[in-house]
Amino acid sequence: MASANGNNQALLNKVTAVPTTQPKAMTPEQTVRDYLKRMAPEISKALPKHMDADRMARIALTTIRTTPKLLNCNINSLMSGIMQAAQLGLEPGLLGHCYLIPYGNEAQFIIGYKGMIDLARRSGNIQSIYTQCVYENDEFSYQYGLHPDLKHIPADGERGDFKGAYAVAHFKDGGYQFEYMPRSEIDKRRKRSKASGNGPWVTDFEEMAMKTVLRHMWKFLPISVEIMSKVEKSDETVKRDIAEDMGDVPTIDIEGGTVNTDTGEVTYEQAKE
Repeated sequence: MASANGNNQALLNKVTAVPTTQPKAMTPEQTVRDYLKRMAPEISKALPKHMDADRMARIALTTIRTTPKLLNCNINSLMSGIMQAAQLGLEPGLLGHCYLIPYGNEAQFIIGYKGMIDLARRSGNIQSIYTQCVYENDEFSYQYGLHPDLKHIPADGERGDFKGAYAVAHFKDGGYQFEYMPRSEIDKRRKRSKASGNGPWVTDFEEMAMKTVLRHMWKFLPISVEIMSKVEKSDETVKRDIAEDMGDVPTIDIEGGTVNTDTGEVTYEQAKE
């Protein structure tokens, strides 16, 4: 453990060290760009072979530009979120694979439902996997037990209010798994999340609802223990260190949050290690 901690500190020192040639004053965006440049070798090592470190850096910078409050976040938490995305092979922001969300002065990493589907497909044991929202005017029924069954015909026209969400996975061996979750249960789980009043829960509620039911089904899927562990240790976390395995980095517990009822923004007074 001491050796691992030493390696983690060495990586963090490499990224956060201030070069002697660095200008005395840099804009927040310039600072982020500079950190990304210094992190490039570590991002390259972390990414799957089909992904490119330069592309990841450009996407990360675009994501930060579209959410300017990220520029005010603790730079270490922001870089840690980017490294978590890299190690999972997920692109933040644009495709909804994962998100970097500002909470007070910290950046939180959140996996999106598309990211979870992508990770599940990588197992090689899943033929297809998808999730859908159900609305009041849809024709919808389901049952569990000895003969589980699910039927969903979306309404032709006005579909009404959101009713719930379900996820379905078909396995290559012929089996399948599905889960349905009504809105009441989704709302309960949302309230337990520190991200409940900000970010995708506010801007993309249906996507987070689909992720919630998919996350519930996750443990029943034929996915490697390694991937499951990475998701458990990364999703909806704030971290401030950089490591060869971000799962080894402790999560910071953010407490004392207050919600702005007009904007949905969450403000935290402090972050506790």
